[in-house]
Amino acid sequence: MTRILVLYYSSYGHVRTLANAVAEGVRTVPGTHVEIRRVPETVPEDVRASAGFIEDDTATAAPTDLADYDAILFGTPTRFGLMAGQMKQFLDQAGGLWARNALVGKVAGVFVSTGSQHGGHEATMLSTQIALQHFGMLIAGLPYSFAGQTSGERIIGGAPYGAGTIAGADGSFTPNATELAGARFLGAHVASIATRLVAGAARLQAA
Repeated sequence: MTRILVLYYSSYGHVRTLANAVAEGVRTVPGTHVEIRRVPETVPEDVRASAGFIEDDTATAAPTDLADYDAILFGTPTRFGLMAGQMKQFLDQAGGLWARNALVGKVAGVFVSTGSQHGGHEATMLSTQIALQHFGMLIAGLPYSFAGQTSGERIIGGAPYGAGTIAGADGSFTPNATELAGARFLGAHVASIATRLVAGAARLQAA
């Protein structure tokens, strides 16, 4: 089985919703096993409550867990065009994996949520990918074979660099059908690439 992790941080639930859709997409690819985990929260509980953050009982991951998977999809809200601090702190603790090249050759994808169309949506995808490439991961974006990319009927999240949703300035929007379809497509796309790489490695090992 090709093991795939969907790892996310979500303050208000938008990224968590995308994470579940990404996992749905992974499950459509035969021979895969997917797990959903979140990164640990760093905001004090009283601040979370006053800011209206969601309660989230999804199990957390540890940085060392990343080495156990063949592909990882990272989900984060935008913080001024960058990944959320919680995700950055998580990756900053993965130096041991970097030192032993534990993530080299694994497939990675990114999905994000921003308050507005021009609120750092694509910048967050691209800046997150920079960190992943330092680990030696292979980046899979959201290709134009996903037809929703070219929709002009409404403002939608997502880009060639990953899946996404627009939350609205007050967070009142929820991921729409096109955005959820993009997340599922990304999950299936990453899973398909990962399964082929795993199968190819197995054939080489057996030769």
